[in-house]
This record gives sequence, C-alpha cells and structure tokens, in this order.
Amino acid sequence: MTGMLKPSKRLVDTHAHLCDPVFDKDRDEVLERARHAGVGAIVLVSENLSDAKKNVDLAAKYPMLRPAAGLYPAILEKAQAEEMAAFIRKRHNHLVAIGEVGLDHWVAKTESERAVQEEIFKTFIRLSKELALPLNIHSRSAGKHAVSMLMECSATQVHLHAFDGKASAAMPAVEAGYFFSIPPSIVRSRQKQKLVKHLPLSCLLVETDSPVLGPLPNTRNEPTNILTSIQAIAELKQIDEAEVIEAVTKNTQKLYGSIF
Repeated sequence: MTGMLKPSKRLVDTHAHLCDPVFDKDRDEVLERARHAGVGAIVLVSENLSDAKKNVDLAAKYPMLRPAAGLYPAILEKAQAEEMAAFIRKRHNHLVAIGEVGLDHWVAKTESERAVQEEIFKTFIRLSKELALPLNIHSRSAGKHAVSMLMECSATQVHLHAFDGKASAAMPAVEAGYFFSIPPSIVRSRQKQKLVKHLPLSCLLVETDSPVLGPLPNTRNEPTNILTSIQAIAELKQIDEAEVIEAVTKNTQKLYGSIF
C-alpha cells in the first residue's frame, strides 16, 4: 500500500486529537510513523479552548499539523461557546476549520439540553460562513438533525466526521455537497461499511479520530491507521486503493484547499 503513495498524492488525516495527553510522551514518534505511511497533513480538532490553544502551538512546532478550533457539543455552556468563538475570530488566519462542533443526542437527551446545543451549533455555523472556514462536524446519534440544521442555515463547507446515521439520512447532505470522513473503525462497524457502500466516492474523506476509533477496540489509534480506512473503502467499493487515494485527496483539497 505505502508504495502507491507519491508526494503529489499525500494523504490527509482530516480529524484527529493529537493534542490529547496520551500522545505527550511519544508524539514525535507517532508523527514519524505517519510520515512514513504517507500522511502529509493532519487536521487537529479541539474539544475546548485549552485544546484549541494547544493545537495552534503544536502546528507551530510540527509543519505537518493543521489546527482547527471548536467546542465539543457535550459542553452546553454558552459562555464557553462565546469564548471559543472569540478565539476563532482572533486566530482564524491560523486555522483550517471550525471543529469539532455539532450535535450529540447521545449526551443531550432532554428538549432543553438539545435546544442549548442547537443554539451553540448555530453560532458556529454562522461563524463558519462569516470567516469562510469549513465546519468539522460531530453528530453522534443526531446525524439527520445535524444535516437538517446545516442545510437550513445554508452551510456550504461541511465535513461530517464519523457519521453514525443511515445512508438515507446522509443523502441530502451528499446532494448539498457535504463530505463524510471514514475512520479505521470501519473494519468493525457494519454501519460504516453500509454507509461507504451507498455513498459516492466523490464525497468521501479519511480520518482517524486518534486516539479513538481505531481498527481495534480499546487500543490507542494514531494517524498511520489512515491506511486502514483507505483499504476498507477500496474493498467495499471493489476498486483499487490508488483510486481511493486519488479521490479522497481531491475531495480534501475541494473542502480544505491546499493544506500541504
């Protein structure tokens, strides 16, 4: 597989949490393994302001890292959302995306909680349009609702990470020009496998969501496992891995521009 990768077809891990403390002891080695596997860039998403600041600092230290900033939707505090929005406005020239942000109905179960979550989400959708930054979206147990909100708010630069809904819920997003990233956990997820079978190659990206969603449960994931996503997509669609690499690279450039 790695022999197929050429400098002009470098892979991008479009959603990872390398700011996580589990990488503090061996982050250099993790990134070296990623480079060796053909990964040219990694989009670092945040869950809170501390993560976002660390992402910017890590990107300044490691050229292959691209920082994003966002508030995890499990955080239902408007003050934190306002603080994050202010940070994004201040540092938007250093960021490649707003994320991760979105909805999470697995966490927010009551109507009042979901109302706050939606209000915060709308704040970041508006900010994405204002600053022309892509949205890197979390939508656990809320895929259909997230897609509906994004379309109602006329969002155009949208990346739905690790989408856990049905393909039927994803199709309106496909028609709207949104993208879906596939993590290595696809090898153990029938839902992800069905999703990839039904979605067109033209809307697929690859991600790892490191340190979670790896090919093995309860094992630290890292960006080198992006190759597992590539291989799984190729097998499910019965095409060459090189074709998948070419497609996801093109799709990434459409959404994020040239981030190499």
